[in-house]
Amino acid sequence: QVQLVESGGGLVQTGGSLRLSCAASGLTFSLYNMAWFRQAPGKERVFVAAIIWSSSGTYYADSVKGRFTISRDNANNTVYLQMNRLKPDDTAVYYCAATTQFRPIAPNEILYWGQGTQVTVPS
Repeated sequence: QVQLVESGGGLVQTGGSLRLSCAASGLTFSLYNMAWFRQAPGKERVFVAAIIWSSSGTYYADSVKGRFTISRDNANNTVYLQMNRLKPDDTAVYYCAATTQFRPIAPNEILYWGQGTQVTVPS
């Protein structure tokens, strides 16, 4: 049974930082590209960042480029999302995702989803 378990969400003030983690189990982690998506209240789930299985490539949504960094540790089956200079528009539930696609990645191309972790940046 595949499980993706996110952690690290919370409440942070504008300009602050958070680091999200996603621990994977039940799959050969190093064979999958990993991504983060987010969903704000009343909105669709949208792509945030992705990293290729070997860490040789990453890409980001324009809205987070230069502020967020995705990374992975294949030895520990974990993917991370470092989020800096957070803004109220970053408020959303953040989802970890596993896929064989890379660029671009649509939600319907995701093979496995985590349960999500809430990030709140008050305005």
